[in-house]
Amino acid sequence: MLYDAYELGRTWLTGASTAARIGADWWGNPANPFAYTGAGEVAAAALDVFAHAAAPRGKPEFGFASTLIDGRQVPVIEVIVDRKPFGQLKRFERIGASPDDPKLLIVAPMSGHYATLLRGTVERMLPSHDVYITDWRDAKTAPLSAGRFDLDDYVDYVMDWLTAITPPGSPRAHLLAVCQPSVPVYAAVALMSASKHPALPCTLTMMGGPVDTRRAPTAVNQLAMERPFAWFENSVIATVPALYPGAGRKVYPGFLQLAGFMSMNLGNHMISHWEMFKHLVKGDGESADATKTFYEEYRSVCDMTAEFYLQTIDVVFQNHHLPRGIMTHRGTPVDPAAITDVSIFAIEGERDDISGLGQTKAGLDLAVNLAEDRKRYFMVPGVGHYGIFNGRKWRDVIAPEVEQFIRSTCPNAPLHGKGRHQAHVDMDAPAGVDFA
Repeated sequence: MLYDAYELGRTWLTGASTAARIGADWWGNPANPFAYTGAGEVAAAALDVFAHAAAPRGKPEFGFASTLIDGRQVPVIEVIVDRKPFGQLKRFERIGASPDDPKLLIVAPMSGHYATLLRGTVERMLPSHDVYITDWRDAKTAPLSAGRFDLDDYVDYVMDWLTAITPPGSPRAHLLAVCQPSVPVYAAVALMSASKHPALPCTLTMMGGPVDTRRAPTAVNQLAMERPFAWFENSVIATVPALYPGAGRKVYPGFLQLAGFMSMNLGNHMISHWEMFKHLVKGDGESADATKTFYEEYRSVCDMTAEFYLQTIDVVFQNHHLPRGIMTHRGTPVDPAAITDVSIFAIEGERDDISGLGQTKAGLDLAVNLAEDRKRYFMVPGVGHYGIFNGRKWRDVIAPEVEQFIRSTCPNAPLHGKGRHQAHVDMDAPAGVDFA
């Protein structure tokens, strides 16, 4: 019933958004004499803001046409390396780029947003790395015949895709986990270390990850702890309606995730839209477009399978299996002490209100048998959760540290200049607004 009610409301808003868009175009039409009046400018701006806020959204595109390497534009094409029922491995192939650049697997969050959330992360690393990304599937599009997908499957996918990009005799790859993947990726590295897996990565970089949410718990962590597990089972799990390929599948809907995080910072979101309105009235289309671009990604959400979401709540947020040393993967213990040959870089934002300070750093402490010179920590002043992996500070401050960290383990690979594709648009978040 919950999902059906949402679909009914979404249908109504789609119609309202279309009507508002028509109205905004009419009021702003140069042929309309009312467009040159104060009332016309206000009406056009107000309708434009509403039309954008209410518009339906699907899966965004990465949209990379090229990247800039050493002063020249290099074409970029997206290649699907591997497909699985709940995700695909995507490569951003740089035509004519150096084959010696390190392979970097960016593990995107499965937390209600698409992998395009990391568009800025990918863009910045493209000039100097052979970049791959985990492109997770919207659970409502996965038919019941595809089976289950839980936290154990997530770990399997990471290990399988590392194997796919690390054929025998090739240099070891590098892992970058952003937020939620930090725990399953860390588990994958520990398991691969224990089994001496041939595709063991050379480095693991974790950014704003909930490795141990008992450290500096945030409002998100406290919500997970305050509610009993049964509450999550009974209150936030819904059934996909018949109009989607995944009809009948139990999911944690993306719209609930979005509603939750919108409500946490409702005042800031309202201010952001008020500022967008004022920019439109003044004719400052560039500033208004920057806010629109951010919210295009922010409002593009997808569903998670119920089993993955509930297992994550249990293992990561309520019972802290990894830091307590009781995490298992299909019955096999996950032992951080097995990590001895993978350099680890933990990055945290000073103002992160999703993963508090110390939660990611905990991964360094757990790797008790890893030499200290193979551990690195970076606390970024003045940066929130989203700013760790997107925006100016990511590009100018954090990314160079990641590049240097990776290159310190791959000294033969050259380091190229920063990259930007032709359609680059800053994705800096409005003040006080963050992604989960």
